[in-house]
Amino acid sequence: MSKITESSREHISDENFAFPKERKEPIHDAAHVRNAIARFKQVEGVTDAERDAAWKRIKSAAKKHKVELNEQDWRELG
Repeated sequence: MSKITESSREHISDENFAFPKERKEPIHDAAHVRNAIARFKQVEGVTDAERDAAWKRIKSAAKKHKVELNEQDWRELG
């Protein structure tokens, strides 16, 4: 996965983050979708409702970028 520089991160639109309000967990490509899934439970300072919305965005991005997703809900993550 390529590292995102601070300046390139600023150019990622809000809808390309799992948590757009906080601009946490970019999901603009397959590598970052996989990373967002792996780090999902580490995100702090968000509500379960925000996690539900973020999971929906991740599922959509996973489908778009052809990332296999075995879990149907974020609560299933190990």
